[in-house]
Amino acid sequence: MTALSPTESTEALCRRARDEFESRFGRPATIVVAAPGRVNLIGEHIDYNDGFVLPMAIERYVVIAADTNDDDAVRLYSVDLQQDAAYQTGHDHLPGEKGWSKYPQGVLAGFAGQGIDSLAFDAAFTSNVPLGGGLSSSAALEVATATLVEAISGKTLGLADKALLAQKAEHDFAGVPCGIMDQFSSVFGRDGEFMLLDCRSQEIEAVPFARDDVSIVITNSNVKHELAGGEYAQRRQQCDEAKQILGADNWRDVTADDLARCKDELGDERFRRSRHIIGEIARTLETAKALQSGDLDTVGRLMYDSHNSLRDDYEVSCGELDCLVDLAEEIGPEGGVYGSRMTGGGFGGCTVSLVDSAKASDVIAAMADGYEKATGKTADAFASRPARGAHIVQNDLG
Repeated sequence: MTALSPTESTEALCRRARDEFESRFGRPATIVVAAPGRVNLIGEHIDYNDGFVLPMAIERYVVIAADTNDDDAVRLYSVDLQQDAAYQTGHDHLPGEKGWSKYPQGVLAGFAGQGIDSLAFDAAFTSNVPLGGGLSSSAALEVATATLVEAISGKTLGLADKALLAQKAEHDFAGVPCGIMDQFSSVFGRDGEFMLLDCRSQEIEAVPFARDDVSIVITNSNVKHELAGGEYAQRRQQCDEAKQILGADNWRDVTADDLARCKDELGDERFRRSRHIIGEIARTLETAKALQSGDLDTVGRLMYDSHNSLRDDYEVSCGELDCLVDLAEEIGPEGGVYGSRMTGGGFGGCTVSLVDSAKASDVIAAMADGYEKATGKTADAFASRPARGAHIVQNDLG
């Protein structure tokens, strides 16, 4: 397990995207855009239940280098996968395409619905957001594509409108009924801040995180997940069914007493899903307050409580993620770990840990060794600060 340098890697991504674009298309790129992945400190599977989440954009990006063309075509190239996709302008973008190209296609469909459907351009993209790691690589690609279309068309959407367009692309073209957190994080991310996002009102409260003595360490279990496989949609359906049984308009009105009264009618699974939701909403709000007051011990406790709930009540963890969290808890505050939990949709992916910066290297090494011994697998880790959201790096179109 090695710690990587996110800032240097992002700069290298821009160079690689430009170089690959020029090599493939025979001319320099005139536009370069970037959009980050995200990690969620706490508030998992709550965004589509109108709760609160506490994510940050990470210093890992999708970067697209592009230029307009005179061929009435959109040509896309994935540098990392060495695959391409092409469409004629005016092409009806319909769901059903497989692989990575469904994400930009969904975004192009969203713009076409707003009358922006005759753009002709070539683009090459690369990324250092881990695929299938629960760090929103798909949202980063969607938001980067939307930012590119804004730059080419000269039409700038409102930030929330751009995030919602990207979310709709995920719903319609990837078949994942995600909430708003991933796309909002990629669009609204700011240096040095977590965002407390109210997923019902779409309001964002900044939670500053400017201290250098504490790092956010993200550890990739290297177990891949596929959220469109049915488990994610099933959880969402169970939540909707439970809310109907409870007779609640939204989950914030549901109490533990309400759950107890309806336990038999809910049945075991829906009861436990509901218990996670109301508990996680409360944990997220408490974590934001603890961060603001500098109470890292409380933040750590809430992170472990969140993981236990995701493992036992929501049942979206896996053995590898549990192993990483257990290792972090064994190291404990004396060894430099305040708290740890799985992050993202689950069924694999990453954990997020709050770590003493001075001990981060030792923590990474100890978790690497313990994880490989326990699972026979290797894991990759990196530290990140809260990062800037989607932006234009270069625009020479004039």
